Amino acid sequence: MLIKEGGVKVRETITIKSIGKWEGKEVEIKGWLYNKRSSGKINFILIRDGTGIIQAVAVKGEVSDETFELCKSITQESSIIAKGVVRSDKRAPGGYELTLKELSLIQLAKDYPITPKEHGPDFLLDHRHLWLRSRRQHAIMLVRHRIIKACRDFLDNNGFVLIDTPILTPSACEGTTTLFATNYFDQTAYLTQSGQLYGEAACMAFRKIYCFGPTFRAEKSKTRRHLMEFWMVEPEMAFVQLDENMEFQEEFLSYIVEEVLKHNEEELKILERDTKPLYNIKPPFERLSYNEVVEILKKEGIDFKWGTDLGGTDETIISQKFNKPVFVHHFPAQVKAFYMQPDPEDPTLSLSVDMLAPEGYGEITGGGERIWEPEILKQRLEEHFLPMEAYKWYMDLRIYGSVPHSGFGLGIERTVAWICGLHHVRETIPFPRMLYRLYP
Repeated sequence: MLIKEGGVKVRETITIKSIGKWEGKEVEIKGWLYNKRSSGKINFILIRDGTGIIQAVAVKGEVSDETFELCKSITQESSIIAKGVVRSDKRAPGGYELTLKELSLIQLAKDYPITPKEHGPDFLLDHRHLWLRSRRQHAIMLVRHRIIKACRDFLDNNGFVLIDTPILTPSACEGTTTLFATNYFDQTAYLTQSGQLYGEAACMAFRKIYCFGPTFRAEKSKTRRHLMEFWMVEPEMAFVQLDENMEFQEEFLSYIVEEVLKHNEEELKILERDTKPLYNIKPPFERLSYNEVVEILKKEGIDFKWGTDLGGTDETIISQKFNKPVFVHHFPAQVKAFYMQPDPEDPTLSLSVDMLAPEGYGEITGGGERIWEPEILKQRLEEHFLPMEAYKWYMDLRIYGSVPHSGFGLGIERTVAWICGLHHVRETIPFPRMLYRLYP
């Protein structure tokens, strides 16, 4: 059935999520058996359809013998079609039940491997294609969907233009040691580490742009925060410098959290997420210089050497001290990428910034001002032993109408992990790619 929603024609299907619209009416639900139990003359089956779960009740004598027996014999994750009358029941999940009239089988699932018992993470990851059907994983993916939608909505509504940047690139963005190389006919190409360099070209054409897509890092890291393939949204802005960049990030992240709290209350309950800390996520956020962070770490007894990048433990210590995200800015130039603008007052520092999520979750954004003078960029390329010919197009941006500009990248998976309260990023993406995992 086609209906108009916001002036756009959409097809309305009877789903469990919207089942209240059909209270007192007979409906047909197509889905899968989530669970079942029997109480003598009454069979209770839980049906999921991808939008929610509803309990259907089959009473002996009120349904055919075939339907009653099928309720008893069908197995977990068998695909079914259920017909029945929707009735209100405050005790039921979602507030509604289905008085079953007829049940038909599409396909019988035999020996479904993921049972209600406890399974280890390796087993579950080997069966990730099925694990996604569980309530917890389902809830995480719905929050992920909302986070991505909020990113797009905020940027679209603030005058940004989406620019699709290439996944196959001829050069590095974040450093040559973490590149995945592949043959590109008679050349070597690399899977993108970031769309930023191309985003810089686009922002000179459109002023405010963002790219969104998968990025790849061949880091031999086996931590709860690392994936080999992850997704980033990367805004890039002409005529925007460091302070304004941080202000924009505050508004951006606050909107994302607000949208999740507004639309995903049920999913956060399933995840048993304490949402009180999330209601604190409103500007302004704390701002600490790298030098201030070094002093804090030393007071905490951490043997931290100035001039090194923050590690996961360092980020956790800092972020646990605040109930909001915290900015760490002005990192040493030597620990940041070649394109980061030096601080004019102290060239050993860069006009860079990382945002650390609270509750010990660490870095979720990284960015700052980009070098916009050709002489400085040429010098940095040489210092990093990067081939000038591969970056000629990037140098052109500094020759033909260059302006101060800045941007940042928000890691979707780390943001999902923080907002959902997850221990490991492997649950934040449908099919995680980790150091020793490429299956399924």
